[in-house]
Amino acid sequence: MKRLLFTIATVTCATSPALAADLTRISPDAVATAQKLRDQALDDHAAYDFVAGLTTEIGPRLAGSANDQRARDWVTARFKAMGFDKVWSEPATFPKWVRHSEHAAIVSPYPQNLVVLALGNSPKGNVTGDVVAFKDFNELKSADAAKVKGKIVYIGYRMHQQRDGHDYGMGSNGRTNGPEQAAKLGAKGFIFRSAGSDSDRLPHTGVTHFDDKSPQVPAAAMSNPDADLLERMLAGGKAVTINLNLDCGFEGTYTGANVIAEVTGSAKPDEAVVIGGHLDSWDPGTGAIDDGAGVAIAAGAAHLIEALPKHPKRSIRVVAFANEEAGMFGGHAFGAAHKADVAKFTIGAESDFGSGKVWMLNSQVKPEALGAIDQMMQVLSPLGVERGTNGHAHGGDFGAMGDAGMAVLDLTQDGTRYFDWHHTANDTLDKIDPKDLAQNVAVYAAFAYMAANADGDFGSAPGAFAAKP
Repeated sequence: MKRLLFTIATVTCATSPALAADLTRISPDAVATAQKLRDQALDDHAAYDFVAGLTTEIGPRLAGSANDQRARDWVTARFKAMGFDKVWSEPATFPKWVRHSEHAAIVSPYPQNLVVLALGNSPKGNVTGDVVAFKDFNELKSADAAKVKGKIVYIGYRMHQQRDGHDYGMGSNGRTNGPEQAAKLGAKGFIFRSAGSDSDRLPHTGVTHFDDKSPQVPAAAMSNPDADLLERMLAGGKAVTINLNLDCGFEGTYTGANVIAEVTGSAKPDEAVVIGGHLDSWDPGTGAIDDGAGVAIAAGAAHLIEALPKHPKRSIRVVAFANEEAGMFGGHAFGAAHKADVAKFTIGAESDFGSGKVWMLNSQVKPEALGAIDQMMQVLSPLGVERGTNGHAHGGDFGAMGDAGMAVLDLTQDGTRYFDWHHTANDTLDKIDPKDLAQNVAVYAAFAYMAANADGDFGSAPGAFAAKP
């Protein structure tokens, strides 16, 4: 608390009277209401009921699948039932990738079936070849093409449980960029140790990327136990031959939509605090932690604010984004549709890291708004939230708006177990702790209400947070 008060005092004392008027503050009444919302949220079940209904009545929501439309219809109806003032959708068009089947097996020296999942954007293919192994993407990137040509590339980077999930950067790099690099070096196929921290015999799917002008190869992820098996065989010194047979690929384009709900502001309805998650999911599980929970957290928080006797000054908008998994198509569509209005979007935050408790707040706001962030922290600290840094905050699907100049908060969740289940058949409702989910709702409800009632702004303006050269 002393640190927070010192920060406020320092900003105020170092600012001239003329500039002091630009400081963003939150009134005592708004802080008091936020505290009540925080406490109320801890006993509220709307978010859990939301994600339970979505995963039970719809289930997996692969972008472009039949469940894509069903999920949008379901969320539209649920938003209306929750009493939001406005509910609408905005289109997002993207390539339609489909999964039919996948199979892999070690042919020699010791025949064994492998548990794999095709990666999103992988082409169809049935290839057999000897395996050439690399410890991570960086090693593959520096490999001699002669070593790779005609082989099936394997990347064996192993992730571990981390609160901030920082191993995922290297894991996802291999998944996203490895197949294209392998193809450029002349490989005939690509497999990798799943980007996951579990020991279940369940592979983690996810998107990969191929440049339109580059060669493409079938690409799949294998479970961690199967990767262990493969590595034991490779360590024996004999050539290991694998057959990889994937039936998947693109089938035209598809137009989905971002589904949006609004709690209309009482004084500045054209200005909005935006919160949300992405509605699509990968297909092995039911999309509970990725990212049904995120949409539910945002909806639950806004629902509590909607029920107040008086709405905050600015509007609260909840966005259920389309097709984040294959390239943030919904986020980019939202950014393109609203780029000219960036100054009207006061601040945004997306929940897309499961349902573990929020433990850190990072921000992308103007310096004059840091006092208001400190006021938020006084409300959020009792929930176990720590203050992070101010500068560039990860906006997720709001990233395009953040790049355009929208202020952003990154409300970081505890991801210790997240990558045990992420993109697997284990992404199911039982992985969500209702109390942890409620803590998330409390954080989002309190922050969103305070931001919507702030005197002043958080710095949203065209080009406001452009990276410095």
